[in-house]
Amino acid sequence: MLVAPGKAAFAADDPKAVKSEDGKYLDKEGNPTFNVAADGTVDWYTYSGFRRYHSECHVCHGPDGMGSTYAPALKDSLKTMSYGDFLGVVASGRKNVNTAQESVMPAFGDNPNVACYMDDLYIYLRARAYDAVGRVRPPKREDKPDAYTEVEKSCMGAK
Repeated sequence: MLVAPGKAAFAADDPKAVKSEDGKYLDKEGNPTFNVAADGTVDWYTYSGFRRYHSECHVCHGPDGMGSTYAPALKDSLKTMSYGDFLGVVASGRKNVNTAQESVMPAFGDNPNVACYMDDLYIYLRARAYDAVGRVRPPKREDKPDAYTEVEKSCMGAK
């Protein structure tokens, strides 16, 4: 793959789903990605990511990942941010300081309402970055996979 000078190559360069494992779609690099059928039906992770984003992230990052005066547009960030970098920033936070402003992303690694759904958030924001889903709640979704339910229960401490 030929990459322009100063630009990093990430899996975000090709978000197409090439396989599915227990209802989670993966790109050619093995990173989680979205899947939107021709009729507009989204995968469960994209749908769940929409819900989680609007319960935990939109206050700072604006509606539908469009950014605000407090925080950047994640819709733009996910075009160049790798999956690993996304997980690291969400879990550990980040502080950016320049001469014009200071911005702080708090760490959410200990918040199960975020930490247990990082893949969902990444997939939803990746779908937004590539205009695969619009600014509204997806009208149709796949069913919640059994494997998802088990992981969710385990992460949230349910028996």
